[in-house]
Amino acid sequence: VTLPHKEDALKLADKADTAATVIGAANTVWMEDGKLNVTNTDWFGFIANLDDRAPGWDRPEQGGCSALVVGAGGAARGVIHGLLERGAKSVRIANRTVAKAETLAGAFNGDLAALPLEAASAGAEGFDLLVNTSSMGMHGQPPMIGEIIDLIARLPDHAVVCDIVYTPLETPLLKAAKERGLRTVDGLGMLLHQAVPGFEKWFGVRPQVTAELRELVIADLPGESS
Repeated sequence: VTLPHKEDALKLADKADTAATVIGAANTVWMEDGKLNVTNTDWFGFIANLDDRAPGWDRPEQGGCSALVVGAGGAARGVIHGLLERGAKSVRIANRTVAKAETLAGAFNGDLAALPLEAASAGAEGFDLLVNTSSMGMHGQPPMIGEIIDLIARLPDHAVVCDIVYTPLETPLLKAAKERGLRTVDGLGMLLHQAVPGFEKWFGVRPQVTAELRELVIADLPGESS
């Protein structure tokens, strides 16, 4: 199930697991004992992608991860759930509409707080992970605002920068992070990894996300090649 039907899928289910309930949306549906079950695997895909592309991202160094999440929509909910499941010590949510970020921060337990986008760079030195969950930088969408690009220069040298956008595969945010020498994680792996639990539920086989699979998908992306 994809946008804009994820919230409706949750409402129509007979049984929803913790992830779908906390995130407030479902993307995977299956029948079990005559009942319609749902879950949300976006958070799993996000975490698995980080583990694959930037091992150790959550352990700087053994003190845990402090994350800055850009955006406060449905994708941010899945990302934040994943970060908290992994034990992130703090999450800051930067959004144009601060009230929306405040509402999102209040939906979870833990050290969460909201920031206006323009003020996100104030604490950049303390962030181990920067994640863009907004559509900024995507083909056909507004560009990433300069304040977020600029904070790349103030992140610590060990920081990881992740963009869940995968069209283009290298967004302006990731390009700036690479030029700074930081580790980067694009959004394609999240797309691939989130499909793993659903495939296993439907077919009884747990697929592997391989480099070959990734290259096959990249070859089909508009304007991308291996």
